[in-house]
Amino acid sequence: MDISQIINELGEDRELYFNAVSPPIMQTSNFSFKKVADLRKAFEDEMGGYLYSRGLNPTVDILRKKLAALDAAEDCLVFNNGAAAIFAGILSHVKSGDHIVSVRNPYTWVQRMFDNILPRFGVQTTYVDGREAENYFRATNPHTSFYYLESPNSWDFALQDIEKVAAYARQHGIITLIDNSYCTPLYQQPLKMGIDMAMQTATKYISGHSDTLGGVLCGSHARMKKIFDSEYLNIGSGIQPFNAWLLIRGLRTLPARLERIGKTTRQVVAFLKKHPGVEKVIYPFDEDFDQYELAKKQMKGAPGLFTFVLRTRKMEDIVRCCESLQHIMMAVSWGGHESLVIPRCAGINPADFDPGNVEHRYIRLYTGLEEADYLIRDLDQALGVIK
Repeated sequence: MDISQIINELGEDRELYFNAVSPPIMQTSNFSFKKVADLRKAFEDEMGGYLYSRGLNPTVDILRKKLAALDAAEDCLVFNNGAAAIFAGILSHVKSGDHIVSVRNPYTWVQRMFDNILPRFGVQTTYVDGREAENYFRATNPHTSFYYLESPNSWDFALQDIEKVAAYARQHGIITLIDNSYCTPLYQQPLKMGIDMAMQTATKYISGHSDTLGGVLCGSHARMKKIFDSEYLNIGSGIQPFNAWLLIRGLRTLPARLERIGKTTRQVVAFLKKHPGVEKVIYPFDEDFDQYELAKKQMKGAPGLFTFVLRTRKMEDIVRCCESLQHIMMAVSWGGHESLVIPRCAGINPADFDPGNVEHRYIRLYTGLEEADYLIRDLDQALGVIK
């Protein structure tokens, strides 16, 4: 299906709501029935119709259909945020005694799930350097039931060979889930490469406006039904109608925003690579990136997130540079209209800062929808404060 049809038409039965171009927000908690038999049917299969908005809701369903189609998936569930989507996707597929192999340094709340929550129920996790697919295979034992991928990672942008890991997992009956937030389905489609479930944080590029949260989990209908009937309904983590409507609005401009952001990012990367105050730039579609060939193979593009390292060993220089930015804001997340920066040292106790550890000197930059020259001027003056 053409992407324009998905974004503008799929799931939108406009004749059902007065031919309104924009779909209504079905801000209702529940739905009524005229026949007891129909109510009984809804009780028996809540995913088969509308009973209670904790489960399905018409506005949310429009979004579900669009996001599933973008991921080339049979079905999709939309959560309140990305952490909830990952939590449900993993929790629904592991049991006591199971073992998980995860890419190292995953998203913070995923690692806390692996380290703090799952061990209480007898599930253990091994972290591996996912840049070598064989590391997943070597860490696999008879109890391994789940592989977690994040490609690219959101700080060093390390990639996993998605097809290779997925093929091995399928041969050995291991379930796979990937965080695809960096690329979105427009730039990478993991399900087509053999992954079982693809997740993305809709808070970022799908929203595009930094005004709502959301998490997307796509896969087969059977797998989404399994999650819906247990974790999704039990935890109550489904997205609300108004937030879903905001994500539908954001989705309308996703291709245009990604194209604009990508173009700006390439210009900013080129500037930073030539700046004498910058030691290194880490960006998947830069020819100097260690896994550039793999990036070109499995990604259609790289949007606006990358990391750079200052040519300094002093944390105070990193702090001064970030605090000197006049237009690029310091904040977490990415994917909105605004450019953002976050230094890795913000999450490190100053006493533990190690100048010899390049990761401690990372500055992650997201380029938004501003003009490239506007951002470059801001970065240039901020870099100029370091002597």
